[in-house]
Amino acid sequence: MNEKINIQDAEVEEAYLRFKKEAEDNGYFLNNDLFFTKELIRGLLINIKRYGYQSCPCRLASGDKSKDLDIICPCDYRDDDLNDYGTCYCALYVTNEVLNGLKQLRSIPERRNMVKKKKESAAAESKTEEESKKNLLDLSYPVWRCKVCGYLCARDNPPEICPICKAKKERFEKFI
Repeated sequence: MNEKINIQDAEVEEAYLRFKKEAEDNGYFLNNDLFFTKELIRGLLINIKRYGYQSCPCRLASGDKSKDLDIICPCDYRDDDLNDYGTCYCALYVTNEVLNGLKQLRSIPERRNMVKKKKESAAAESKTEEESKKNLLDLSYPVWRCKVCGYLCARDNPPEICPICKAKKERFEKFI
């Protein structure tokens, strides 16, 4: 699968304007290095054509959407990375401090593997916690959490699109 996928500059520009508007509408900022940012967006567009979803261009996608949900841009790690480092892993999103030159961009550690290991070790503990939660909470509806922005909603099923960050339904997890 060494096919060359060409993305036209006009497609990149259109996607950049869409990303910029969505980011700003939701309180986020794109990196102001236009060449760098547009190349990241080109990578997202290539991944959409290659895999059918916009996996992070700085991470190796498996090609199986269910395995890559955590790295579909905006990824599950964006907000934690922004809080801790001022930028997301690939530096597409940056904080206002970075945007205004008050904080320098630097490389950051990859959270994906750390989070997966934590989840695996917590999975064993969660079974007993889950049983005790059932006794404590007798809710009419399950609570769903957006893994991108943390939005919570209580209803039978998660929303089709997160009203906060616009992540799709598959990016939600059952919280309670």
